[in-house]
Amino acid sequence: MKIKPLLDKVVLEQIEAEEKTASGILLPNSAQEKPSYAKVVAVGEGGIVDGSEVKMLVNVGDKVLYSKYAGSEVKIEDKKYVIVKQADILAIIE
Repeated sequence: MKIKPLLDKVVLEQIEAEEKTASGILLPNSAQEKPSYAKVVAVGEGGIVDGSEVKMLVNVGDKVLYSKYAGSEVKIEDKKYVIVKQADILAIIE
């Protein structure tokens, strides 16, 4: 199944949280923070949104930081995705 976001929406695949700290301490699932970085898997075509033209600045394959509580989580074929507006993406990680 393929996801095609509309207008200014971006589909993100969350990058898994670290299971251990830098010093080697293993973290239980309850202590792991929800990641706010992800890989872009699909991008809308942009266009006129709320009377303003939106140009898409992210591309498929980019790694991005996004607002922690942004978007809608969906599960498709046993994979979890987050669909956010481009405005909820804070930065592209290079």
